[in-house]
Amino acid sequence: MRKPFFTTLVAGLAALVFAATASAHARMSPSVSLANELQLYSLAIPTEKANAYTTKIVLTLPKGFSIDSFVPNPGWTRDEQSTGSGDNAVITQVTWTGGHVPTEEDSLFQFLAQPAKAGTYTFQVQQTYSDGSIVDWSGPESAAAPAPTIKVVSSVGGGGTSTLTIVALVLGAVALLIGGIALFSRGGRSLT
Repeated sequence: MRKPFFTTLVAGLAALVFAATASAHARMSPSVSLANELQLYSLAIPTEKANAYTTKIVLTLPKGFSIDSFVPNPGWTRDEQSTGSGDNAVITQVTWTGGHVPTEEDSLFQFLAQPAKAGTYTFQVQQTYSDGSIVDWSGPESAAAPAPTIKVVSSVGGGGTSTLTIVALVLGAVALLIGGIALFSRGGRSLT
């Protein structure tokens, strides 16, 4: 009787943990970051179309979000559009071409960037498939192709409880629960 309960509990917890990652949308991470701090960001775009692969990604950056440098992407060629020149140059759009990302896999691009101030930043992403079709990831959160967004805060912690703290506490509680159930299910059996 203990084994079915344990199996059901683990399956339920796994479903909760992976439910947030199951949605196939273009996404930017971290989803919450700090203003005026240089951080590593990842842009992931799913290839959802059957019998086609992703060949081109165009990322249009929101005002106040500045990219410092890029992590190399073997197999992709990168082209940047910017305003200004020299030290005052600001990247406004990045185009990656030459990739070959098949169905059910994600294109992943990483870069160091810095948001200027607290607020919500919305990124426009255009995905081109090998058959010439285009997906514009630019809709609202409820759309079939929502634009990736991040929330930028001025500080972590402060007067209230941060999201990171809450997530850490929940994951810690889940780990303790699973550990306790595992010990309980062993019963009086010895370790030898």
